[in-house]
Amino acid sequence: MSTAHDFDFLHGEWDIHHRRRTDFLDADSDWEEFPATHRCWSLFDGAADIDEMDVPGQGWKGLTLRLFDPSARVWSLNWSSSRTGRLFPPVTGRFGPDGRGRFHGDDTHDGKDVRVRYVWSGISATTARWEQAFSVDGEGTWVTNWVMDFTRRTSAS
Repeated sequence: MSTAHDFDFLHGEWDIHHRRRTDFLDADSDWEEFPATHRCWSLFDGAADIDEMDVPGQGWKGLTLRLFDPSARVWSLNWSSSRTGRLFPPVTGRFGPDGRGRFHGDDTHDGKDVRVRYVWSGISATTARWEQAFSVDGEGTWVTNWVMDFTRRTSAS
């Protein structure tokens, strides 16, 4: 069952290795890879957090605001980028007994309606993985189009 502290693992500073499809809707498109740094901090006594990701090689920053709804026991994840300056539609969901967080929402990409899925997995004190996938056929098939592997920063980083 999800709690207000599900994202406590993410608090602090991280290095991120990104793998992102050049076309988010084409499973055969190439992958581009790039680094980023990330920092996350807690709000609302753990029931919210915010993070900022810096991607200097591509000239943009991103942020996520995560909010826990204690009544529904679900999280909403709200993403924005310095490229647009707007919030994308949220994805909502929770962590399961297997320790994986699954979050879904609706958006558009290149003029097409897409179902969006985020999955958090591989969570430890020093690592985590985030994956994004899009479906254009009502969740019949998914194209994983962005993967971020997190490694906790050390004082020597």
